[in-house]
Amino acid sequence: MTRDPGRLIPDDFSATPSLDAVPAVAVVGELDDQGLDAIGVLITSDGDLPGGIGLDREALAFAGFEAKSGTTIALPSSARPLIIVIGAGPSAELGTDRLRDASAAFARATSRFGRIGLRVTSIGTADAAGAGQALAEGAVLARYRFSELQRKPKDTPLERIELLLDGADRAAASGGVETGVVTALAANIARDLANSPPGHLTATDIGHVAVALGARFGFDVEVFDRQQLIDLGCGGLLGVNAGSAEEPRMVKLRYTPAGASSGHLGLVGKGIMYDSGGISLKPSDPMHLLMKMDMGGAASVLAAFTALRALGATATVTGWLMCTDNMPSGSAYKLGDVLTARGGTTVEVKNTDAEGRLAMMDALVLANEDGVDAIIDIATLTGAALMALGPSVAAVIGNDASTVARVKAAAAATDEPVWELPLERKYRKQLDSDVADLSNLGGPYAGATTAALFLAEFVGETPWAHLDIAGTMQSGEDDSWRSKGATGFGARLLIDIARGFQPTK
Repeated sequence: MTRDPGRLIPDDFSATPSLDAVPAVAVVGELDDQGLDAIGVLITSDGDLPGGIGLDREALAFAGFEAKSGTTIALPSSARPLIIVIGAGPSAELGTDRLRDASAAFARATSRFGRIGLRVTSIGTADAAGAGQALAEGAVLARYRFSELQRKPKDTPLERIELLLDGADRAAASGGVETGVVTALAANIARDLANSPPGHLTATDIGHVAVALGARFGFDVEVFDRQQLIDLGCGGLLGVNAGSAEEPRMVKLRYTPAGASSGHLGLVGKGIMYDSGGISLKPSDPMHLLMKMDMGGAASVLAAFTALRALGATATVTGWLMCTDNMPSGSAYKLGDVLTARGGTTVEVKNTDAEGRLAMMDALVLANEDGVDAIIDIATLTGAALMALGPSVAAVIGNDASTVARVKAAAAATDEPVWELPLERKYRKQLDSDVADLSNLGGPYAGATTAALFLAEFVGETPWAHLDIAGTMQSGEDDSWRSKGATGFGARLLIDIARGFQPTK
């Protein structure tokens, strides 16, 4: 069967590089000098140097290497393996984040090699499992490239990584490596989805992708087409879709643990496959090019599900991906239109570029109907979050301190930083409407908060946290383990939350 050249992954997601190019990562008792192309040696900026480098600190400093975190220097040699020294900064600051960064720096410095090994003489404050996970994540995430559409990919595929951790428990470190490979793969799947061109990955396509991933990774998938969404009364998603030639899809995911469930977590992801702004058309600037990533929240939710069975998550987890384009046309929804959400709440449209909250409101109602113990939604929702926190920190807002604390703890563990913004109820009146129950846009200030207040109307009393990843969805350059392009932000964070989820007491 000939593949439609206008589609990248219409039915089969296995063709993407992340699923079929996972390197073998092993903790070893001795690095295989003969079988490796390059060996890295991690050093801190203080203390004794490990043996085998052949240089002292004075010689390294003369070469311009001071062992700052994330720096590397290759030692000239006429024979393999090439020796590369990686800086980790002061020994007192060495922990999982620095280990992840160092592994990423090493993987990038060896981009032309497929078989690499890394010696770590100290894991600092990390335990063996945490160190193994961080080192595996750093290397696998850093070597990610979306190369499916390139006839001649630039980087050499990473085949094998050997890790030698001096003094660390080898079995525990190996367990951590297994976890790290699973979480890094999930993040890379999210990156694949968000990096895919909008004409190659539609709402219909992502339904096919979810079905394929569910069969492979052990979760159930139900895909709702336009007529089913009409029957459900999902007026938000349908309204946003009205201007698109592509049908909408709601994709429901369900992971059920093998044993007794420790609770029921609901995850909601914004899946705007391409956001033109609708009738409220976005300006034609570089941001327009990035709007293929406006489904980054849905990508992270779907990717997180690929890890739950492998990591033995004990909670039931249900996800809702709300997927559609937001396009201008003769049939598009207009300013002044009133949409009716699942459950009957009416919403006046004051800006068609505030579409993500409209698509998600139906899912929040459905999550409550499903009886979840808590909801976490994730969305590239507001430019206000980007302006407030920049491209490296996501906003978290919620109605429950324990749920927000869970998000913060997961963010710290995964180095996917978040900062809490207030759910300030004084701003709620900005969402009042003269013709409907509420409007989809507040005033000119506190846009991230007013967007969260809109979502809160559909959450009710259920413990809830909202992640606004508008700033963190992509990186303009390689930055440690964050590869240029879609970052997959949120996938590892959600995995961390789901693995240990229990209802708030």
